[in-house]
Amino acid sequence: MARFLTELDVHLKAIKETVWVLDSLLGYESDLVGRVEAPAGFETDLASVPRVPIIFSMWGSRAHREGVLHDYLFRSDSVPIVGWNLANRVFLEAMKARGKPWYVRYPMYWGVCIGSYLCYHKRKVFE
Repeated sequence: MARFLTELDVHLKAIKETVWVLDSLLGYESDLVGRVEAPAGFETDLASVPRVPIIFSMWGSRAHREGVLHDYLFRSDSVPIVGWNLANRVFLEAMKARGKPWYVRYPMYWGVCIGSYLCYHKRKVFE
């Protein structure tokens, strides 16, 4: 059964920035890919939801842990290394594991499917 193994522990990298840094490892056990561990020090923007008022009010701040996991799996040297589609499916799986309702899960999943292709494997875990 998919589940997060640790809590999200982050701090803002700098004032007025959108980059967050993991203070401790974020562990997740996936039914799709096995154990995923985003390491302490990993930088993320959490879940990238456009700041359009209606969109952000419905889906912003709804999937931080899941967003970190997705960001990590999109890195070219994540462990495990997964394909673009599988990383997106793990994001969906993680939202379901955390009890997010379908009307939050699916629009966010479709959003990453539509908007994330150009970001896939463009960065390393630590740069």
